[in-house]
Parts: sequence; C-alpha cells; structure tokens
Amino acid sequence: MDLFDLQNNTQRLAPLAERMRPCTLDEFLGQGKVVGEGALLRRAISADRLGSCIFYGPPGTGKTTLANIIAESTNANFVKLNAVTSGVADAKKVIEEAKDLLRIHGKKTYLLLDECHRWNKAQSDSVLAAIEQGYIIFIGSTTENPYVSMTRAIVSRCRVFSFSRLSEQDILQGLNRAAADKDRGLGNLNLQIDDDALRHIAWASGGDMRTALNALELAALTTHPDGDGKIRITKNEAEQSIQQKSLSVTEDMYYDMISAFIKSMRGSDSSAALYWAERLIEAGCDPMLIARRIMIHACEDVGLADPNAVVVAQSCVAAFERIGLPEGRIPLAEGIIYVSEAPKSNKVVEALGFAEQAVKSIKRESVPLYLRDPSYKGNDEAVSGYKYPHNYGGWVEQQYLPDELKDAKFYNPTENGFEKTIKQRQAERTFTPKGK
Repeated sequence: MDLFDLQNNTQRLAPLAERMRPCTLDEFLGQGKVVGEGALLRRAISADRLGSCIFYGPPGTGKTTLANIIAESTNANFVKLNAVTSGVADAKKVIEEAKDLLRIHGKKTYLLLDECHRWNKAQSDSVLAAIEQGYIIFIGSTTENPYVSMTRAIVSRCRVFSFSRLSEQDILQGLNRAAADKDRGLGNLNLQIDDDALRHIAWASGGDMRTALNALELAALTTHPDGDGKIRITKNEAEQSIQQKSLSVTEDMYYDMISAFIKSMRGSDSSAALYWAERLIEAGCDPMLIARRIMIHACEDVGLADPNAVVVAQSCVAAFERIGLPEGRIPLAEGIIYVSEAPKSNKVVEALGFAEQAVKSIKRESVPLYLRDPSYKGNDEAVSGYKYPHNYGGWVEQQYLPDELKDAKFYNPTENGFEKTIKQRQAERTFTPKGK
C-alpha cells in the first residue's frame, strides 16, 4: 500500500467529527463574536498578522478547528504540540527550528499548544523569551479558564479569545451538512433523518459539535436499512445514540455553578437553587458539598431571622448521610427549599466580623472588676458590685464590655422574621427597669 492509499484510508476511517472539520473560515460555525465578519481575529487571520493568543472555551466549540484553519491559511510554519505529552525539550526544539527559519528564510513559526493549561510554570517559562523576541507565535487551546489555570506570564503576553457553546441552530447546521456531504460526511449512505431526531441530537449535545456528530454517525452506522434500503433515523435512534444531554463541566464552569447555587439560595429562589444543585450532582459533584452549603447558608444568610433553619438543615443533611443516593436527594431538596424560602439576615456574620475587628484593634483591655472571677481573692461579687440579673427580673443595665469598647454594638437585628422579635427585646432593655 502506498502513502497516498494510507492517507485516504486514515481519512476515511477517521470519526465523522474529524472528517467534517471546517477547512475555511466560511465553513466555520458559530463564534460570531470571535470570527464573525469584521471581528478582530478574522481580520488578523485573513491578513496573516495573528499575534500570540489563547482560545478558551468548552469542548467541541471550534478551538482546535480554528487553529487548523489558521495553519492552512498562513504562509508561516505551523507546529502542533499537546501539553499532555510534550515538555520543555519539545518546546526548545521548536524554538531552535523557528529561529533558523526566521533567520535563513524569514519565515514565521506558529506553535499551537493544545490543552495548554496542563503545562507547569517551568514548561511555560521555556517559551516566554521566544514569544517576546518574535521567534514563535503562540496559540494556546484550553477548556479551562486561562486566568486561573495558566501562569500569568504567558497569559499577559497573549490575547484571550473566549469561545461559547454552540447554539442548537449551529449544531443543526453542522448535522445537516454532515448528512449531505458525499466526500467527507454521510452523503453516500441512503439516509432519511427525521427532523425531531436532528433536533434532539442538537439539544442533547449541550453545544458540543463533536458530541453531536459522533451521535449522528453512531445512529447511521448502527441502524439497519428498511425494506427499501433506506437507513431511517427516528427520534428513538437519536435518543439511543446520544443517551442524554451532556452534563460534563470544566473546572471554571464547576465553580461558576457552585456560585450560582449559593447566590440562588441567598436570593430566595428555591427553583434556581434546586436546578443548580441537581446540575452539579448530575455532573459528578460530591453531594456533601451541596449539603455543607445548606448548613452554612442556614447560619450565614438566614441566621436568627429563622433560628429553625440550621436545625432543619442539619436534619436534612443527617438524613441524606443515612439514606444516600438517589433517594437522599429528597431531604437535600427539602433543606434547599427551606433555607431558600426562609427570611434572610446576615447580621450574625456581620456581628462576628465587628467583634473580630474590635478584638484586633484593641491592644490591651481590662475586664471590669465586677465581671472578674470571684474565686480569686479580692474579687468577691458583693464587694465588686456585680448585679445578678435574676435578682432584677432577668435583666439589669450593666456594662459587660471593657471600657475601651463600652458603647460598641455588634449585633443589629433586622425586621425580618424572628429578628423583629429580637429587635423589640433589645428596645425594651434600653429602659432601666424598676428596682435598679
């Protein structure tokens, strides 16, 4: 078998998603803000004046495809590395070759580093000087937030382009193109695909073109032709091929969803809080993270506006620990709903912060004589002047803070829920009772 036949077989046997990769910007789907008509990146690619950049976004949104389009459209040398399998030695080899090409032939070199967030600081530092001196033009591709997962030195020298999940319309366009293409797609098969089957694949792919095309290919290759020789793909075949909506999350998406869950509970939107909690669990998040947040919020965001919130939260979490998944999600949901719908107050947290600040600001304080331990010699309560509250009906006006903070007030209840009652009690205690 000659090399030409080998290349043809490799292309023919490649997955549909690989065969259908767009080869030009006109074929590229989605990401209008990044490479749409008149966009900066599109102009730079067309003019072959692209500088170092990082493509960041979810899987299957076109990052690697766009890098390949750049490779095809530029007159420069184009080298691809994967951060998982390459290291400093590979980078140095690329840099040395790039220097020779630039010096001898005046030819630029693009270095595409896939999964670039996987490089550590030493690996990243190995290309910094080459980027600054113009020996290489760096293009990083990553599913993780580069501002969090990559070294600052690399990010500061690159323009970051954020890729979004593709719309269902973009996915549908890609599916129809693959079904009709006779050279790279499934056009040579006698396919009949129902519209609702395509719509289901587009929806269930979660904005990931690779997932959608792989599902379409699986459905086409595993469905037997009918009596007329047609391979008919209905919604049933589509559902079996893609199973369910893609629920995997990247690291930054994971933290964004946790943030959304936290803020939904704080914002008293139990529906949103339930959604984000379930989304996280379906994506593989440890349910105990959800459980801990319920208890934290019962104290942090509900507080004394509803003192029962922490009791309910603890009970629901204890029930979950005993039951486990999947039924344990029911008490978790009950805790989420209770904490979300409860009246809110952060005054406990605020009071704790004020007390902490006061402790740090006062270098030295003295305990008032009448509050000191009476077991020590000279601290007799009768002599010191301590007023026993029960002798005064349960409360008596008396200074408990040190002189340096005698007028401080850390806890200031709101009018929400039970705190309204606490506020009334505080107001009543401002009046000196009879018998003082």
